[in-house]
Amino acid sequence: MTANELRRKYIEFFVKQCGHKEISSASIIPENDPTVLFTTAGMHPLVPYFVGEPHPAGKRLTDVQKCVRTDDIDEVGDMTHCTFFEMLGNWSLGDYFKKEAIEFSYNFLTLPDEKGGLGFDIKNLAFSCFAGDSDAPRDDEAANAWKSFGISDERIAFLPKKNNWWGPAGKTGPCGPDTEMFYWTGEGSAPKKFDPDDANWVEIWNDVFMKYNKTAEGKYEPLAQTNVDTGMGFERTFAILQGKKSCFETELFTDAMTKLRILANYEKTESNLKSERIILDHLRAVTFIMGDNLGVTPSNVDQGYIVRRLARRAIRHGKILGINENFTDKIAEIFIEVYGDYYTELQKNRERILSELQKEEEKFANTIVRGEREFQRILPEVFEKKLDTIPGDVAFNLYETYGFPIELIEELAKEKSLKVDRKLFDEEYKKHQDMSRAGALQKFAGGLADHSEEVRKLHTATHLLNKALRQILGDHVYQKGSNITAERLRFDFSHPQKVTPEELAKIEAIVNEQIKANLPIHFEEMTVDEAKNKGAIGVFDAKYGDKVKVYFMGDFSKEICGGPHANNTGDLKSFKILKEEAVASGIRRIKAVIG
Repeated sequence: MTANELRRKYIEFFVKQCGHKEISSASIIPENDPTVLFTTAGMHPLVPYFVGEPHPAGKRLTDVQKCVRTDDIDEVGDMTHCTFFEMLGNWSLGDYFKKEAIEFSYNFLTLPDEKGGLGFDIKNLAFSCFAGDSDAPRDDEAANAWKSFGISDERIAFLPKKNNWWGPAGKTGPCGPDTEMFYWTGEGSAPKKFDPDDANWVEIWNDVFMKYNKTAEGKYEPLAQTNVDTGMGFERTFAILQGKKSCFETELFTDAMTKLRILANYEKTESNLKSERIILDHLRAVTFIMGDNLGVTPSNVDQGYIVRRLARRAIRHGKILGINENFTDKIAEIFIEVYGDYYTELQKNRERILSELQKEEEKFANTIVRGEREFQRILPEVFEKKLDTIPGDVAFNLYETYGFPIELIEELAKEKSLKVDRKLFDEEYKKHQDMSRAGALQKFAGGLADHSEEVRKLHTATHLLNKALRQILGDHVYQKGSNITAERLRFDFSHPQKVTPEELAKIEAIVNEQIKANLPIHFEEMTVDEAKNKGAIGVFDAKYGDKVKVYFMGDFSKEICGGPHANNTGDLKSFKILKEEAVASGIRRIKAVIG
């Protein structure tokens, strides 16, 4: 089975046999969701619909969602960790619940190929369910549903919240217990009893049963609408179907691996294999992030910082493998070919991906030159004090200030018969990580997931701002992302140069005129073509499927959007731009408040 065949088989099973509507993958860059830097799970783009917002495609949905998770960047290099991955998902928005969801999952896993399933042997499957605690009871309902298909008690494990509970996208919101599905990948027959700690049991799918809403006080209250949110790991399942131990051995990576080995000159040691996997994982992720229609380019802030970090880590491991020429664009080009038929935005944005990677490699080369120069400057003091070790805080300053990788610092130190105090460096690095993580959590906390009144109003203001920007600056302006908290909005848009104070004053005045006009706000459902014919703007239409929601603010603004919004523009009271700045090449940012 090829990768495209697995994607289509999953979608067709849920469309034809289970009555779902297919929707396209949402952007990797979250729309109006400040809880995360990237779309980290299939559920994130659908949060408004879990709390009652009607979805244009109905109550049963299925998709293949592009995802990026950055918590484990330092773990990448083993056989399993991936920064970018695809999630196969099916969704119930207030429709079916546990019994049906588990039946769908069981059938897709075990039905033979000719009946639309994967044909997995039941002897190789095991399952886990929520063990229960003071917040919610043990999930015997899910366990009994599995048992109805002949699954023995010994193949079902009851595990605590850390294993079998899916929390809200932010600090508050929809959540609930889940049941997880495992496949035996070890040698010989699967053990009679399921041991969740045995790494040969690989988790491939989970069904989340959203029946609670976590409040700001940490309480779990029943949701008015119960939902099912499922996610099947595409790469893991594909590797199993191909009989491979790792996705790095499948067609998703083999062409890029071949190209890398042609470019490099190294022995196949375990250390070098780790570098291979880091390079391929990171450059695949960068290709998808920059190739997204809302794609970001390398920078020192937010998503752009992650792109830069991934690209430069790949470049550094290329040097370890002996690659002394620019190579990242050559590897990215192969990923565009491998994935471009399914994810056509990669072909569309090909030039941007390749040119930005070329520029980043050149910039990093300059960083290394500058870092080496600064390294030479610290040597006299080290020798003067007759030290045999470069202090960890000095090494960390080279890393933090000049972006000079610790491995290169250690390499240069070794040439001078010196060591580096790696223990102190690691302590400083951990402090830096903790501060960055705390800053990110603070920066990306709250937002549309809670649907508060202030967030609705600020979300409404982005529509008025978007239209006003296009009126003053031109139709080349498109939204490139937003970040909304209860205090302020942040709006990124395409524009090649700084917006002048005079232009900002006109934009602000237009928005305030529309607020003063107290325009009514309503939405209509229609096809994408109908929306375009009505003059609606929006770059997020891909995730809505056959029909989209168009929000009208009087006759002033018509925009494709999932919601939620204020009832009329007068609710905003007033609008004030606080700041306008650049965030990346051709991308500007406005921060503003209302009221």
